[in-house]
Amino acid sequence: MSIYLDHAATTPMRPEALEALVAAHARVGNPASIHGPGQAARAVLEEARERVAGTVGADPIEVVFTSGGTESINLALKGLYWQRNTGAARPVILVPDGEHHATIDTAEWLATHERATIVAIPLDATGRIRTDAFAAALAEYGDAVACATAIWANNEVGTIQPVAELSRLATEAGVPLHLDAVAAYGHADIDLHALRTESRSGGNAGPVAISVSAHKIGGPIGIGALVLARSAAIEPLLHGGGQQRQVRSGTQDVPAAVAFAAAATVSEATRAEEHARLITLRDRLISGILAANPAATLSGLAGEERLDNNVHVAFPGAQGDSLLFLLDMAGLAVSTGSACQAGIPEPSHVLLAMGRDEDAARSVLRFTLGHTSTEAEVDACIAALPAAYASAARAGLSSRSV
Repeated sequence: MSIYLDHAATTPMRPEALEALVAAHARVGNPASIHGPGQAARAVLEEARERVAGTVGADPIEVVFTSGGTESINLALKGLYWQRNTGAARPVILVPDGEHHATIDTAEWLATHERATIVAIPLDATGRIRTDAFAAALAEYGDAVACATAIWANNEVGTIQPVAELSRLATEAGVPLHLDAVAAYGHADIDLHALRTESRSGGNAGPVAISVSAHKIGGPIGIGALVLARSAAIEPLLHGGGQQRQVRSGTQDVPAAVAFAAAATVSEATRAEEHARLITLRDRLISGILAANPAATLSGLAGEERLDNNVHVAFPGAQGDSLLFLLDMAGLAVSTGSACQAGIPEPSHVLLAMGRDEDAARSVLRFTLGHTSTEAEVDACIAALPAAYASAARAGLSSRSV
């Protein structure tokens, strides 16, 4: 039986979400129809929207359902960029190094097709966004900045970012800020209203958009949301029908939304208890790995400044892919980084942004815990790692001379 330690890629569906999904599929009705079945579907959909909104500190109307985190990020960045360039030239997008590829690739598309200018914001050695560099970029480019983006917590190394400070700086500069909270959702306190109140933001400035995804918290794959402030102005990606504030047209997936809401409700209700449980498991895994493999080093920050489910470790002299395959043969599922880049043997761009060299950036594994993780699974991973590391080290790195 496989031990699953890749919950950041996707986590098993919660029973409540699966039950809600199946039950919703048994009903018929397009929520845009005005007859009885259609209005019944609409009522269920809006209840789901309200429940999801309650877990992200938003009003129901501010939750725009999408096909997942990637679409949510695309909608936020392209939509904000296009809107901010209506009637004025604002080509600059501030993008920290080490963001998820959904953000990086969207920004690069805007640079190629819309003549955007991408200004990179550096990370420090722990993977934390440098707020001094962010403030300096806002001051340097001024009104030429269309928007800024930042990941709430790094999906690879688990470092939680200074989102309150980034929000304050963006608000003071009058720049809209998008936050990628896909990895943080269910593990951190995501609250749009509190963040906007704390940073004194208003209109289309400061933290206006947050991206989340259902399958990271035990909901179905294929649905996420862009949490978009009421006052935010954005151009849509999709046209036709005008659903969801005319931000995201198209027939809405009621069963997926209902299942998302079920998972979100359970995740939020148990988050405090689960946070404490996962921190205990996380720290047990970190200390066990480092004790059994003295050459290994932990990436990112520790304690409360790290996601409660993330363990990211460098294994000098060993190829991360080799370690992954050896552990897979031993019945453990882990990863070398984001699943969105799986199968592409490249060094971690996050580690490179943190100042590691290419060999170090190829020698990493990411272990992520979730609601099904147990102490026995953690101990089994710790026990299996030394032999796998020794084998992978004998094979060496892909950069070796042959």
